[in-house]
This record gives sequence, structure tokens and C-alpha cells, in this order.
Amino acid sequence: MTGSDIIAAVSTAPGRGGIGVVRVSGPRLKALISGIVRKRVSPRRATLADFIDSHGSVIDRGIALYFPAPRSYTGEDVLELHGHGGPVVLQLLLKRCVELGARPAQPGEFTRRAYLNDKIDLAQAESVVDLIEAATTEAARSAMRSLQGAFSQRIGELLDGLVELRTLVEAALDFPDEDVELIRQSDGAGRLSRLKAKLADVLSVSQQGSLLREGMRVVLAGQPNVGKSSLLNLLAGEELAIVTDIAGTTRDAIRQSVSIRGVPAHIIDTAGLRPSSDPVERLGIARTWAAIEQANVVVLLVDAAQGDVAADQDILRRLPAGLPRLTVMNKIDLLARAPALERGKDGSTVWLSAKTGAGVEFLREALLEAVGWQGGGAEGLFMARERHVHALELAQQHLEQATRQTESLELFAEELRAVQTALGSITGEFTPDDLLGEIFKRFCIGK
Repeated sequence: MTGSDIIAAVSTAPGRGGIGVVRVSGPRLKALISGIVRKRVSPRRATLADFIDSHGSVIDRGIALYFPAPRSYTGEDVLELHGHGGPVVLQLLLKRCVELGARPAQPGEFTRRAYLNDKIDLAQAESVVDLIEAATTEAARSAMRSLQGAFSQRIGELLDGLVELRTLVEAALDFPDEDVELIRQSDGAGRLSRLKAKLADVLSVSQQGSLLREGMRVVLAGQPNVGKSSLLNLLAGEELAIVTDIAGTTRDAIRQSVSIRGVPAHIIDTAGLRPSSDPVERLGIARTWAAIEQANVVVLLVDAAQGDVAADQDILRRLPAGLPRLTVMNKIDLLARAPALERGKDGSTVWLSAKTGAGVEFLREALLEAVGWQGGGAEGLFMARERHVHALELAQQHLEQATRQTESLELFAEELRAVQTALGSITGEFTPDDLLGEIFKRFCIGK
């Protein structure tokens, strides 16, 4: 158990609603329950009752749910009071819980107790927030799969195979006269190869899940009046940016989040890139380059009627090395040209009209390809965070090092230990307290 104190919080979102919930967790809640609920409450049965204050006056009337430890969300005794969703009445209920010995919960404290009491692992705990914050249907489904343990199961399978290999290596170290023969007979090389393949597969799926969680940052860049604002409006489905024939209309970055076939995309419309003596426009241009530095993919818009001119080539040369880029030949409606997607080794080119919408599906397809989305929907994916991907990449690096250390069993064993530490940090087997604090402080209060 995590301590002897009782915590309480309003678990529903701030504001008015039809229903509001106050959640309480801690040891031995029966005294608190009898002090606030004017009726006997049976475990795991919804009880309609009055909720009373210290003078016996009714604060509210609603449903009381009691979950005795350890069969509860946190692993402790848990009480939920479901009443009317007004902020005043919920604060009165919370105040009454505090009078009866509870203290206000910290952000994420209920889920942290669930983790510390082995109800869920760390990856599942993080998926709680991911489910709440999911920006698309596919992201929500992937977060739910993580919460149900799909990601943790894959990590567990990796750890099981790794432990078997480490056991074999440690046994060989204990019998140095038979070390090579023992590993050969136990198919040590085959075990290592299968482990590497499984890790590569989990890393690939995790990168897809991370993309679903974080979304892709797409910067629309190009000269003035090539249609960047029109394209933003088209992708967003509404008139967000002002569109005129006057060059330099957009002075600052305009950001909008959209869904591209279920993948969140953060689209940034930027100031046109050109030499300028206007200090305000120059500031906007500087912000454009700053946004490009943070992008996952940059879309260079070109006026198809003018073609790819020297100024466009200058922009391409200034783009950061290795940054995925797309070229969009816009305004094909003025050329009576059909929309198209042309793939090349230096990036794809999309022919479209931001005015009519012709070819926008080609752009969506090219964007997903540029960030490595494998397609086929999110079925089977699980939600992953950047720290998960980093831990898997670190494990992969140590596993590659282990492959090169097979002639020295001591070094081989040390690299395998590092792999286990990296994988264990995902589910919380090896996680420092400061990281736990950083993770759970991002939760909302009441969760």
C-alpha cells in the first residue's frame, strides 16, 4: 500500500453538467462513508442515498458506489459519490470528505496509487491520459488497447525471451570450460536473432503509436501568394486564414489541428518567404524558419502557372538536412491540368488546386507517406510515447552491441543487462521516482 492517508477529488471536468463525481480512496473508508451517506452502502452495488453535511442537512441526493480493497481502481478502498454536476454542490461534497479525514488529491494521484499497488503498470497508467486526450478515433482505440495491456504484453514477451538468454549466458559464465558449447547447444545465436526481430517489430509499431499520440507537425512554406492560406483552409474545412491577392497578407504563423485519415496533424500556415525590408514581415519570415526547424514534414507550395523558379530552389536548399519535404504545385485549375501524385527519391510532388479541392487526397496520402505512416488504419496498434520509443531504440542499440560482443561473454552479459533495464523502464520495473513525478503531474486532478 502507498500510505495511510485518504485522498479525495472531484473527478468530473470543471463546469456544470448533468452528473458530477467525487472520488475518495484510502484505507478503512467505512467511517467516512457513514459520515456522509445516509444509508447503508453495500460493496459494488449502486445505492441511492442522501449525502449529508456535519449538521445532518442534505447536500445532495445521488448514487454511492463503494469498492473495498483490493478490488478497486487504486487497490485501496474507493468511494464514488455520483451527484448533480454543479460546481458548488461538488465542492460541498469534497469539503465534507475533507472534514471526515480526507485530503485533496494531487494530479494523477489515484492512478499513481493504482500503479504503486500493482493494479496497472506504468505504460497502462500513461495510457489513461492518452485515452482522455486522444484527438482522433484511431488514437482513442489505440490508447484503449494500451490500457488493456497490449503494449505491456509485447514488452513482457521481449523481457521473457531476454531473461531466458541472460540465464543461459550466466550459466555459461559459471562453467567457463563449457561456455561456448553450452550456448551452441541451447541455440544462443537463434535466441538472439529472434529477440532482435521481435524488438524491431515492437519498435516499428511503437513509432506508429507515437505518431497517433503526438501527431505530425506540418509546415506550409513558400513564396507569397502561392496559396498556403487557401490550402490551410481546405485542410481545416473552414476559413481560418485570410486569403487575398496582396502579397504578404499572412504575417504570423496560423496553426490548426486536423485529422488525416485518423492521424492527428498540426498544420502551420506561415509568412511567405521572400526578401523584405518590412520589419514586421521580416519577423514573420524568421518565425517561418523557426517553425520549419520543429516540423516533421515541410510542404513547399509552388505556383504551378509559374513553375519551379529560382526562389523556390533557394528555399529547398535552406531546408534542414534530412527533413521530409513535399512539393505542391498549386493552382492547377488555372492550367486545366489533372491532379496527380508523383513520387521521387527527393520527395513527392502533388499537383492540386487549393481553390477547388482537386487533388487534396493525393496530398493527404503523400503527407502520411512522408512521416512513415504504414497505412491500413490503426487496427492492432497501441499508444506509445516518445519515452517508450526512446527506450526501445536504446534497447535495440544495446542488443546490436551484444551481437558484436559474443566472443566476450562478460561484455555480452552486460549489454543484455542494459537491454533489460531499458525495456523495464517502459512498464515501470526500473523507473526512478523523479520520472514518476514527471509522468503523474501531467494527469488531471481526480484521475
